[in-house]
Amino acid sequence: MTAAEDPTSPAGGTAVIERPAEEAVVELPWTTVVWDDPVNLMSYVTHVFVTYFHYARDKAERLMLQVHHEGKAVVAMGTREQMERDVNAMHQFGLWATLGRAE
Repeated sequence: MTAAEDPTSPAGGTAVIERPAEEAVVELPWTTVVWDDPVNLMSYVTHVFVTYFHYARDKAERLMLQVHHEGKAVVAMGTREQMERDVNAMHQFGLWATLGRAE
């Protein structure tokens, strides 16, 4: 094979170099965390979860009890933008909420 026929030779045609496959970056989802507070009634917190997140009453009550007994609960998980929107909504409802990363 001559230099003109060798694709890796500078005098040859176009060299094709395969790129190694990029590793998939696994990004952890973001969370909306609602915290216990001394102001809001448990029935109101349940109402907010049902109204805003459209959770079934049983799930809303379970999350509300987790907030009440453990001090906090992850109420939603998704993209950062979605969770920022949810945190802002919780603030509008008067609940204490923060944005976090899933563990």
